[in-house]
Amino acid sequence: MEAIISSLLNRFERGALTRRGLIQGLAMLTAASGTPSGGQVPDASIKAARIDHMSIQVRDLPRSIAFYQKMFGLTVVSEDKPNEIVRLGVGKVLVSLHHKSPTGLVDHFAIGVEKFNKELVTRELKERGANPEENLDAGFHIKDPEGISVQIVGA
Repeated sequence: MEAIISSLLNRFERGALTRRGLIQGLAMLTAASGTPSGGQVPDASIKAARIDHMSIQVRDLPRSIAFYQKMFGLTVVSEDKPNEIVRLGVGKVLVSLHHKSPTGLVDHFAIGVEKFNKELVTRELKERGANPEENLDAGFHIKDPEGISVQIVGA
């Protein structure tokens, strides 16, 4: 995790990452580490089990693929060539790279939910004031208070 934080800070200091991008990246790392938020979570059927993956918008797809392969030993898990998306991981997707502007942004992150039932989770999120949007691949997306896209999938 130290290497990832260092990389985020270096990109920020070089001007290659916005303050918002830095904060988003650090927030994703905090969420992935399991640090409690201190807030009350309503009793419900929606129970987050893990961060499923993170999607990053990149300028140079081959260069980004090479970076994640070299630095973390990730391999290509799947590709969506028409949409210029490459998913990397070790057996399962951990990082999704999307050749899309603006670059250097976290496009979205995905939360894996235990006992995922799309209809029940959709209904419950609507009751809580969210507006779930369908996703091409799996699950669906909602927006957090800052406008960050959160994909919800089965754990």
